[in-house]
Order: sequence, then structure tokens, then C-alpha cells
Amino acid sequence: MYKLIFNTLNNKIDCVGTNTSSIPFVSANMDYQRFKKDLVNGVELNDVDGNPITGDALKTFLATLP
Repeated sequence: MYKLIFNTLNNKIDCVGTNTSSIPFVSANMDYQRFKKDLVNGVELNDVDGNPITGDALKTFLATLP
């Protein structure tokens, strides 16, 4: 499971968290590439409040990722 993290320094969501780490949205990062594959394969993504992102909202979010 992943959770989006809001960055208060730049006022945007620019990384995702797991139980053990945070992963920046950087294309060259291998953990980031695994995160994107996991989402396509059905691993749960939660918004910053902990609510699951599903269906069209998830597809729209995936389309915005680098």
C-alpha cells in the first residue's frame, strides 16, 4: 500500500510513502518505477488523508506522473 505525501515546502504532492520509506516522483528512481508498476497491478494507493484512490481517479492520477 502507498500513500501520497503532501510537501509543505513547495505546497504539492511530490512523493509517495510506504510503511518504511518515501519515494520521490523521479523517473530515474528504481523504487518509483516499481511504484508505478505496482499501481498498474492493483496495489492500493491512498490520498494524503488515507482514503483509497480507485477507478477513474487512479487512471487520471497515473496519467499525470512523470
